[in-house]
Amino acid sequence: MITKELKSYNKLVSSTLSKLPNLNKRRRDFLVEVFVLILSIQGRINFLQLSRYGKHKEQRYRQQFEKPFDFLEFNKQLVLSSGGGKYAIAFDPSYINKSGKHTPDLGYFWSGSAGRAKWGFEIAGLAAIDADNHTAFHLEAVQTMVDKNNDTTLVDWYADIITSKKDSLIDISDIIVADAWFSKKKFVDKLMGAGMNLISRFRDDADLLYLFRGKQSGGRGRPKKNMTGKLIITISEKITFSWFSKMKMQLSIVQKYILNH
Repeated sequence: MITKELKSYNKLVSSTLSKLPNLNKRRRDFLVEVFVLILSIQGRINFLQLSRYGKHKEQRYRQQFEKPFDFLEFNKQLVLSSGGGKYAIAFDPSYINKSGKHTPDLGYFWSGSAGRAKWGFEIAGLAAIDADNHTAFHLEAVQTMVDKNNDTTLVDWYADIITSKKDSLIDISDIIVADAWFSKKKFVDKLMGAGMNLISRFRDDADLLYLFRGKQSGGRGRPKKNMTGKLIITISEKITFSWFSKMKMQLSIVQKYILNH
């Protein structure tokens, strides 16, 4: 395969791989070739295709792919060397359709496009949001494991994915951005315990109440914690504020009114 037009990619991949530990020259050369082949081959990517257009036999590609490789660290180095410098970490599970019964960890997972749970498997995607360049860089995808004999909930599983990789993620940003499903105390507590922060929103049917700030009666029983009025979310306006002293962004907030009784 002619790859003269991909010399810039070769240089970028080689310089990034040189920053990773425990990679000898033989392994680095193989990875450079594989990344270039994946960018070059049109259609399905498999070991047969790699051997057809690459320099090695099919068995060598299979053997090399059995060895572990830290894609998160590789992508992190790419982000830090190519991005604008103002980042947040996006986290979002995605459903992938898959029929059959023999693929590991198949099950029913929520499909946002279908609006219901469907049979298949799920990957939890991590990406670095680049605020300056208005884009996002993929970091890693982790398949959701199905273990019926384990008491671990999905909330625990998602939180553990992030916290187990916190050392690499914090080098990019300690801010996690996720949708309304993740606005759960257990999830937030685990992230904050790992030194990270969550930006999300409440569900549309969230029951929001103001905390009671008045004087307690001092009598028996549980102290009063909230007022009878609810928080009404109405008018949107924009403000600019400093985000953990790291970035300035335009975000929408709401004026809050309390219902008078």
